Amino acid sequence: MGRLTDKVAIITGGARGMGATHARLFINEGAKVIIADILEQEGQALAKELGENATFFKLDVTKATNWEEVISATEKTFGPVNILVNNAGITMSKSIEETSEEEYRRIIDINQVSVFLGIKAVIPSMKKANSGSIVNISSINGLVGGAVGYTDSKFAVRGLTKAAALGLSHYGIRVNSVHPGVIETPMIKQEDSKDAIEEFAKYIPVKRVAKPEEVSNMVLYLASDESSYSTGSEFVVDGGITAH
Repeated sequence: MGRLTDKVAIITGGARGMGATHARLFINEGAKVIIADILEQEGQALAKELGENATFFKLDVTKATNWEEVISATEKTFGPVNILVNNAGITMSKSIEETSEEEYRRIIDINQVSVFLGIKAVIPSMKKANSGSIVNISSINGLVGGAVGYTDSKFAVRGLTKAAALGLSHYGIRVNSVHPGVIETPMIKQEDSKDAIEEFAKYIPVKRVAKPEEVSNMVLYLASDESSYSTGSEFVVDGGITAH
């Protein structure tokens, strides 16, 4: 308890899934959390569940003006931003031959351009706070190949993390990336995918998929002052998949 006491955090894609898990853990550790998402109903319900230290703001992560509005509203509600978790993202598993230009640009906008916009928008607020931690959620597909579009964007997030870390260190702003493997979510528990996931888990060195909290614990560490000497680095939570 208390690892993020009085820190102000924005979590994108925070209304459900991994983002909601991050938000719950942050609240438990004393943070004031902005749940930023396009999913209004789910985001508002989660904020209500989490109590007075959580607020929902609607955010389209691909819109620079929307980012500015959300950060301004955050400052008015809780104060300058200490933590930004760029968690919002989408997946796509089409082949390069099947992927349209429109589909490709959409995944790049949501997974990659949004991270640039978020970092750029939050800098003035973090400068007011005299420090900050930005945690960019990439993937193991930011380290090894996978689906076209998704892999490209996640490699870009890894590169942007390093460039931003070098450019912002003199402000006391740290930037790191997290690279999850297969995570136990409601989606992979569905009957049509459950057997395939169980089979794949046999090839993971630790012989299981990750609990959502295991990724959130890494995000918490990077958001907290415990990781004060870590910046520009990738932190892998994959059960050893990329060790092969």
